Amino acid sequence: MNEVINAILSRRSCKKYKPDMVPDELIDQIIEAGLYAASAMGWQSPIIVAVKDKDTRDMLSGLNAKYDPFKRKDPFYGAPVVLAVLVEKKFRTARYDGSLVLGNMMLAAHSLGIGSCWIHRAKEAFNDPAGKALLEKLGIQGDYEGIGHCVIGYPDVLPSSPLPRRPNRVYRI
Repeated sequence: MNEVINAILSRRSCKKYKPDMVPDELIDQIIEAGLYAASAMGWQSPIIVAVKDKDTRDMLSGLNAKYDPFKRKDPFYGAPVVLAVLVEKKFRTARYDGSLVLGNMMLAAHSLGIGSCWIHRAKEAFNDPAGKALLEKLGIQGDYEGIGHCVIGYPDVLPSSPLPRRPNRVYRI
């Protein structure tokens, strides 16, 4: 089977990570895959905030937990790296373009033996004063909306087998 299709069929979300840091060269490859995601009109509108610093990672996790309806202590599941994807609201395709970046990064991580998971509530986290302060500290100006957090790290648990696909989801003409 084609290696890309195999990666698509075998990738699973990781919800338990080892504390070991992912090497910069692997993080950079994952980010680059995200930057090559398709985007409307070739605008390349999404940006990625890569967080390896433990204090900032923990602050983002706490901020995410503030809006988590399940009240998880660490909604990032212990992952040591967070790749937050944001897009300026002025782009009408912001959510779609950002979603493609997240998908590319999760597939790239899987292909490198790195676990990943898309964590929601980036919109709330970066709309919060603390999230806005982080963007300001980084010199990011504009009216940005958080699309999602891609957390990455070495899996502490092997991924489960995929669930069977629900039937009757394809209609052919």
